[in-house]
Amino acid sequence: MAGPCQNHTMTAHATSPAPARGLLAANLICMASMLIWAAGLPAADFIIPLLPAEQLTALRMALAALSLLPVWALMDGPAALARVNWLKGIGVGSLIGLGAWFLILGQARGGAVTAAVISATLPVVGIALEVALDGRKLTAGLIIGLVLSLVGGMMALDFRAGGLSLGLGAALCFCSVLAFTLGSRLTVTAFPALSPIGRTALTITGAAIATGTVAAGQVALGAPLPDFTPWGLREVLALLAFSVGSLGISQLMWIMSVERLGIGLSALHINAAPFYVMIILFAMGGLWDWGQAAAAALVALGVLVAQGIIPLGRRA
Repeated sequence: MAGPCQNHTMTAHATSPAPARGLLAANLICMASMLIWAAGLPAADFIIPLLPAEQLTALRMALAALSLLPVWALMDGPAALARVNWLKGIGVGSLIGLGAWFLILGQARGGAVTAAVISATLPVVGIALEVALDGRKLTAGLIIGLVLSLVGGMMALDFRAGGLSLGLGAALCFCSVLAFTLGSRLTVTAFPALSPIGRTALTITGAAIATGTVAAGQVALGAPLPDFTPWGLREVLALLAFSVGSLGISQLMWIMSVERLGIGLSALHINAAPFYVMIILFAMGGLWDWGQAAAAALVALGVLVAQGIIPLGRRA
């Protein structure tokens, strides 16, 4: 088990300045992660009404785990799966599963706009964790970059799509942000000997075990079994996009970027997700929105300023 010094060293390495090529690669990986994650949001609209939140979360985690485990065994060898601490993996994965469950409940009660607005606080939570747990120093560039990212995220939202609710739905969405941010950080720091695919597969499988246990317990207590009879090809494809794509593949790339950039800087990218959704809908025949394009550019500027790629002043 990694001690505090090991965890601090790892996260400090993830947030320390890296060569320009390494920074570029890490940011491109994070952008791709957010693009794939965003592609799952329209797909989720088709299936969230069809299953209870607990069953949908468990099914989503299980499908993502089944897609990641063979890749892990192929890349690191089957013996790698037997050497890891599965109890710790289930513990960390439980936080990720809890975050996914809270998000579904929050969006169901507060609407998509509320979920998107509260999700924009992810970089604030991530940087706060690094300041509290890793001794990260707040710099002018980091603060300005964070503000630019938040403003860009708010600009990118379509508030006409539904009202913003600051009630129970917002509280559940914020609980989702807290659980997911802490779970993502622990995915990197708690398993220093594992590769990115190992960390991701272990914790997503842990999430599948934890959420599956909860869903099975509910059925044992009298909850109805899921009914897949009204499902067609559209719903199946939407489920695969929401699980294998938006969770499995996206989470792997997300963990790779968190390892290199840290949870705070990686989280800045999430505020460009509405722009990615717009691009996907545009490719499917929707309208181009220059306002969202400008908002995404503002988020990108915030990312560059926060990482020091665009300095605020002249260097001595």
